[in-house]
Amino acid sequence: MLERNKSRRNFIKQASLAALGLSAPASAMVQFKALNAMMSAAAPPAYGNYKALVFVFLHGGNDSFNMLMPRSNTEYNHYSDTRTNLAISQNDMLSINSGNQGLHPSLTDVKQIYEGGDLALMANVGTLIEPTTVNQYNSGNVAVPLGLFSHLDQYNHWQSAQPDSRVNTGWGGKIADLIGSTNINQNISMNISLSGSNIFQTGNNTVQYSMTKNGPKLPLNYYATWGNNDERKALTDSLLYHNYQDPYRKTYADTFRESLESGEEFKQAIDALAPFGTQFSNASLSQELEMVAKSIAVKDVLGFERQIFFIRYGGWDHHDNLIVNHANKLAVVNNAMKEFKDALNELNIFNDVTTFVGSEFGRKLTSNGDGSDHAWGGNAMIMGGDVNGSQMYGSYPSLQIGGPDYLNGGVIVPTMATDSMFSELALWYGINPSDLGTVFPNLGNFHNLSTIATTNPPIGFMNM
Repeated sequence: MLERNKSRRNFIKQASLAALGLSAPASAMVQFKALNAMMSAAAPPAYGNYKALVFVFLHGGNDSFNMLMPRSNTEYNHYSDTRTNLAISQNDMLSINSGNQGLHPSLTDVKQIYEGGDLALMANVGTLIEPTTVNQYNSGNVAVPLGLFSHLDQYNHWQSAQPDSRVNTGWGGKIADLIGSTNINQNISMNISLSGSNIFQTGNNTVQYSMTKNGPKLPLNYYATWGNNDERKALTDSLLYHNYQDPYRKTYADTFRESLESGEEFKQAIDALAPFGTQFSNASLSQELEMVAKSIAVKDVLGFERQIFFIRYGGWDHHDNLIVNHANKLAVVNNAMKEFKDALNELNIFNDVTTFVGSEFGRKLTSNGDGSDHAWGGNAMIMGGDVNGSQMYGSYPSLQIGGPDYLNGGVIVPTMATDSMFSELALWYGINPSDLGTVFPNLGNFHNLSTIATTNPPIGFMNM
């Protein structure tokens, strides 16, 4: 009964914060519909080890066929002929020790991480409802994602893993619904966002805990520096610690008081940390990943066995000035991933954290003059000590005009479903194979659900 009461308090707290827009996109009334189910559900057993997923979302549409490119002569010539003024010089590409591909010249540290065995490349991945070919797409005989070339729709589909519908829950939230109560700490959500409210971390019983690169955000500006801080805190405390007779007012005040207390608990744990030996740059992505590393560093103090982090890094909608802007953005990602890896190694926990980097879609191969427009399939990266790295997974497409995966003047049809990649991450994270179909409703269109197991994963890029 103690566990249920703790879960109930945590739920009420976060639902009320959601109503005020502090940590979730849905209203408290919508969230309360799941209260009875959560209170009656038995908590799963503790895992006895720690694991974290870190989702870095490159919002805007990363031109990832200029991130991972063909280097062998014939394939490069196809690439160059198609991309024209957007093509990276063959001599400038960074060679990698497997396959016929090369990396963008900004990714020098990523190349080292890849060749060190701690990073995998995922080729031509995208949102799919079912396996799709160019002919099937053109004939209209296959279901395709809603709002296929829309930023908002594809951004949400990557988070929900349901591209056939528009929903307000995500696969990270569903995972937290299943296993969140394994954490000792039930006052702070296992899902922590550095980018505010999002679909990815929202479940039926779960909302995310919002932070910034500076740490936990406390409601009511409890630690704000404007005005008389002591007077403001005293006034706030008088409201929150008042003995209300009305049960609704009492619950509301208790909710905010507990939220403040958990925020203070989190803040004090992070403030007590010694600085990392790793120096993080001033770029926003680096600063946010540093805060993720700090949150992981206090996992034992706060009682976490499982955490999921989300960072949205925007500015990838390169309809013009692509060559320069894309190189600058990739350099930021490169530096941040190296810094984050080094900090996790300092904590001796790199093997227990998997970071995946993706974008809502790739971009058209053909130039619009100085940039590229919205497309579909693209390439992604996955980093971690349990990653079977130094390999590219999936089928890298021909970039020749009119090639087998070439559609509509430069769109590449994905041959790897995001469901396949996400479900393997979930399996590594500890989700029971029997629950994968619930978290990823379309997964059965790509894999036999009855045969998926840690010994038979969907792709094979994770060491289970």
